[in-house]
Amino acid sequence: MAAAAGEPEVIRDKAAMRAWSRRQRAEGKTVVLVPTMGFLHEGHLSLVSAAAAVPGPVAVVVSIYVNPSQFAPTEDLATYPSDLAGDLRKLASTGAVHAVFNPPDLYHRGAAVSGRRAEAPAGAAASSCLEAGGDGHETWIRVERLEKGLCGASRPVFFRGVATVVAKLFNVVEPDVAMFGKKDYQQWRLICRMVRDLDFAVEIIGSEIVREADGLAMSSRNVHLSPEEREKALSISRSLLNARTAALNNSNSASEHIKDQIVQTLTEAGGRVDYVEIVEQESLVPVETIDRPVVICVAAWFGKVRLIDNIEIHIQS
Repeated sequence: MAAAAGEPEVIRDKAAMRAWSRRQRAEGKTVVLVPTMGFLHEGHLSLVSAAAAVPGPVAVVVSIYVNPSQFAPTEDLATYPSDLAGDLRKLASTGAVHAVFNPPDLYHRGAAVSGRRAEAPAGAAASSCLEAGGDGHETWIRVERLEKGLCGASRPVFFRGVATVVAKLFNVVEPDVAMFGKKDYQQWRLICRMVRDLDFAVEIIGSEIVREADGLAMSSRNVHLSPEEREKALSISRSLLNARTAALNNSNSASEHIKDQIVQTLTEAGGRVDYVEIVEQESLVPVETIDRPVVICVAAWFGKVRLIDNIEIHIQS
C-alpha cells in the first residue's frame, strides 16, 4: 500500500516486507523492528521512540499482528482489542515509523486430514494454529527452560507461540535490531535466549515499563477493566513498589515473606493471584533470599482481565 507523505508504508505481503528491508539496508540504514499485536498505547509508542533513537540512520518497522498460536482455546483471542486505523494514525503522528507490517496471516493453514483436527502435544492445550491439521503449520520453537514457570505455568502454549512468531518475524523482516518491552519480562528474556541460541543476527533491546499516571502498567487489555476493577488493579504496582523498598532496606530479605505480602495486598484488593515470584533477572531461577539482582513478577486477575507486571531490584551480591 502506497503511503502518503509522512505516513508509514503499510506492507501486508511477506516477500514485499523482506524486499523493503533489504532496500533500506542497501541504502546504509539500520532496520529496527517493533513487534506488536496492535491496539497501540503509549507503551508501544515509547518503543517506537527508542527504535528511532538507535544510532545512525534507521528504518523503523512496526509489525501489527495478533498471533493466534500464543492463545489457548480458553483465552481471549476473539476479544483481543483491535483498531488498525487508530494504530496507523498514532504511528503516523510519531513521524518516526517508516513501514507497518500487517500480514493477514503468518501461518500456513492446511486442510484437515479425514476431517480430523491435529492433536496438541502431550500436556499442552491446543492452539488455534494446530486446529488446521493436515499439512498446516507444525514447526515450533521452544526455549525449554525459560518458558517454564511464571506465565508458562498457566499458559502452556504461550511461549512456544511467542518464540515461533518472533522467529518468523525475524525471518521476514530481517531486522538488525528489535525492541521489546520489559513489562513482558519473561518474554523479553526468552527472546534474548532464543536469539543467542539460534544465532539470529538481531540485537534485542529491552525497554522499561511505561505506566499510567497512577502507576498501572500500560496494557492493551486495560480497556477491558471496569472503573472499579481498574482502581483495584492499582494494588499491583503499589505492592511491587512496597516490596522493592522493603528489599532495599533489609539486605538478604527472605523472598517468601515479601511474596506473601504482595499476595495479601492483591487479595485484599479483590484480585485473584495467578503467581507472585522473585527470580534472578537473567536465568529466571527462583531465589530464597534477595541478595543479588532479581525481578519480582506478578500475574493477577481483576474481573476477567489477567494483568502482569514486574519490578527489578538491583542488589549486588
